[in-house]
Amino acid sequence: MAEDRRARARGLLDAVRTAGRTALTAPEGKVLADAYGIAVPGEELARDVDEAVACAARFGGPVVMKIVSPDILHKTDAGGVVVGVEGAADVRAAFCRIVDNARAYDASARIEGVQVQELLPQGQEVIVGAVTDPTFGKVVAFGLGGVLVEVLKDVTFRLAPVDPDEALSMLDSIRAAEVLRGVRGQAGVDRWAVAEQIRRVSELVADFPEIAEVDLNPVIATPEGAVAADIRVILATDTPKERRRYTREEILTSMRRLMQPSSVAVIGASGEPGKIGNSVMRNLVDGGFAGEIHPVNPKADDILGRKAYKSVTDVPGEVDVAVFAIPARFVAAALEEVGRKRIPNAVLIPSGFAETGEQALQDEIVAVAERHGIRLLGPNIYGYYSTWQDLCATFCTPYDVKGGVALTSQSGGIGMAILGFARTTRTGVSAIVGLGNKSDLDEDDLLTWFGEDPHTECIAMHLEDLKDGRAFVEAARATVPKKPVVVLKAGRTAAGAKAAGSHTGALAGDDAVYDDILRQAGVVRAPGLNEMLEYARALPVLPAPRGDNVVIITGAGGSGVLLSDAVTDNGLSLMEIPPDLDTAFRAFIPPFGAAGNPVDITGGEPPSTYEATIRLGLEDPRVHALVLGYWHTIVTPPMVFAELTARVVEEFRARGVEKPVVASLAGDVEVEEACQYLFERGVVAYPYTTEKPVAVLGAKYRWARAAGLLGGGS
Repeated sequence: MAEDRRARARGLLDAVRTAGRTALTAPEGKVLADAYGIAVPGEELARDVDEAVACAARFGGPVVMKIVSPDILHKTDAGGVVVGVEGAADVRAAFCRIVDNARAYDASARIEGVQVQELLPQGQEVIVGAVTDPTFGKVVAFGLGGVLVEVLKDVTFRLAPVDPDEALSMLDSIRAAEVLRGVRGQAGVDRWAVAEQIRRVSELVADFPEIAEVDLNPVIATPEGAVAADIRVILATDTPKERRRYTREEILTSMRRLMQPSSVAVIGASGEPGKIGNSVMRNLVDGGFAGEIHPVNPKADDILGRKAYKSVTDVPGEVDVAVFAIPARFVAAALEEVGRKRIPNAVLIPSGFAETGEQALQDEIVAVAERHGIRLLGPNIYGYYSTWQDLCATFCTPYDVKGGVALTSQSGGIGMAILGFARTTRTGVSAIVGLGNKSDLDEDDLLTWFGEDPHTECIAMHLEDLKDGRAFVEAARATVPKKPVVVLKAGRTAAGAKAAGSHTGALAGDDAVYDDILRQAGVVRAPGLNEMLEYARALPVLPAPRGDNVVIITGAGGSGVLLSDAVTDNGLSLMEIPPDLDTAFRAFIPPFGAAGNPVDITGGEPPSTYEATIRLGLEDPRVHALVLGYWHTIVTPPMVFAELTARVVEEFRARGVEKPVVASLAGDVEVEEACQYLFERGVVAYPYTTEKPVAVLGAKYRWARAAGLLGGGS
């Protein structure tokens, strides 16, 4: 059956190609729809007025009439659609009007006739479509149809093909999901029928890579089913180049030698301060790297007390990494020598490649690397840090605070922001890696490695694009169940402008597709650079929540309101306090305070009130996370609050009760020291903000759901 439908579709598509066309006519679209079980109304092609009358009579009721022309994609714009035509006279008039309008719209257009289609009952209009995304390949889309799709752009995307459950989940992923379930006494749509339309379209485009776009708009969804009133299919004009793919084992083998090298060669090493080759050498030597460091410079015998070699081929023994600090024009020749030496990794610091328009130069080094089996990091990067190896292979500021956060960036400037943040917040890192032009190694290679690296607890990535979105999704899905992956995707507001022949194509702006598919991969997306860095620092500190019930305990009513807003904004659930727990809280709250949620203990309370209420929240198994709001008073000074909170949280953790606790501290400058104290002891705390601590908690919840620790999807 599957082979038969593919054969029918293949024959049609080949015929369209042979005719030199990229757009299918409506009758051709129906052939594909029938082959793949995509529900469409009954229709016939009328080549003249008399045929149109006969066709309409066979349907026995009102019909829709549409121009059929391989040269007119947007039939409505051409005045080529008339709805609700009934009776021979009206059919004749509509036929003539449609043809006249089409000729006025495009005098050179080939007109094959008029499609006569049975009129569908009224229902909810939705759009089902598919596009070929430059990053993720075939992507299926769903949203509200008709005019609403252009106005609201309420559309969701998935990688194609989708299974039945994924297709069904798309109905709940749009903002107007409630409309499909039925509102104000109206019955909901047949959800299974809509999901089937999505699934079958996704199968069609997955089976035929040459299909660039598919548009079912509108699909009329009713309680009894879902039928596509119109189908538009557009073929691609070219075939994208296949990217070279590596197996997981190959990636891990090369990445292990890159991140845990025993021997490093610096090509272009220099003894002259101010040169990149000198800075790299100094960082490697001063950073305490325990492996061998081999300077390569044909004009030197000794650099920083190390024997220098004329060529990397002269270096004795095996070398794991060659770090390049030479001008771009010399890289290809030196890379040939690296290949002859069988060095598996090259770190290309120099700029002057594709980022400056020198694509041919970059293509050349990629070809050399592929020929010799070398993996390339860069070019146009600041280098990289592998702190647990005391490896600082960069010309930038050294950083050696070991920890569990792996950070990557496509930009050197962002890389340095990462360094400054790490230093000022005392964030321990397992690695900082520059990716630059990503001529070869990219985020999916690094994700694969960091997912297995025992030193890495959280991965944060700044990226401007993905070379292979599907490879990234595959790596993310393998990593997320083990540790959080945070992504800052630059270019959120880019228009994603490209020629699109369908509504779906026009709606599939870069960020809309990225947002949905990264979420489906379980990635925590950060809205900005500071959020990415804060999530990376904080997520390893917090234990995973075990349920959705969040309780706010605050010493200030105003903070409580703002914290409540932040909880809602971050998709979290304020717990409805059960009567027995409410009574227990009230025992510690002054009469002018307020129980409920937030629990407002008021600002004049002594440390014992803070401690007692925090204990209640940690003790009760129905409470899954605590948000604390503190404000500075002489009665309970900041460090007193910090010390008692950290002590109580540690006491419960020692008893096996681990819940995420975040805190917002308002007050004089002493609250800054209190926040640092809390952070170092497992309570994520921020001064002068109610938004940040809750945003971090929300990020932890998003990861926990994606990792399957809470259920309910991502």
